[in-house]
Amino acid sequence: MKLLALAGADQAPVLWTSRELGEKLGVSQQAADRYLLALEKEGFVTRSLAQRRQRLLLTPVAMELLRSEYHSYHRIFEGPAKTSFSGTVTSGLGEGRYYLSQPGYVVQFTERLGYAPYPGTLNVHVAPEALRKIALVREWSGIRIDGFTASGRSFGGATCYPAHMNGHSCHLIDPDRSHYKDVVEFVAPDCLREALPVKDQDTVHIDVEES
Repeated sequence: MKLLALAGADQAPVLWTSRELGEKLGVSQQAADRYLLALEKEGFVTRSLAQRRQRLLLTPVAMELLRSEYHSYHRIFEGPAKTSFSGTVTSGLGEGRYYLSQPGYVVQFTERLGYAPYPGTLNVHVAPEALRKIALVREWSGIRIDGFTASGRSFGGATCYPAHMNGHSCHLIDPDRSHYKDVVEFVAPDCLREALPVKDQDTVHIDVEES
């Protein structure tokens, strides 16, 4: 998969025969074909015929696995990871206040983050480039907030990562279940809108680090 990714198969199909792949890997044509069959079976690569060659394309599942491997090596050789991105403040669905007021969350935040969060999240809309960085963040070691059941209702878990927004200390919170695709949520002991201060459409700069 690394070889295919280096050839650009994460973005567009590459055209190789099994023999060509075997030569690049230093194995026989038959062994290379077995590798491809195994990768296809596991959902890591798609294959189709084109001009007497195979059109090979890595799937999103394969790229997630490669990202995980990348992060492991990054931590071994360079220590805890850090990343930065920008986004624009936006209003959410208004559910943060309700959820962050639940005792099952408040107790865990207080014990694991060291503070009871302000009842409400600050939502930041991010572009595709930032979303790719956030996908890597999800491979990091974070602070786990467990799901629980209260009053017959199930509340999902989340993972938190230490962050600074415009230099102000907070945590990026990544819920297990989220309505958002291009919005990231942040919690802090104070109201971030007032502390920074910011309003909708304002640009904020965020630094995130591995716990």
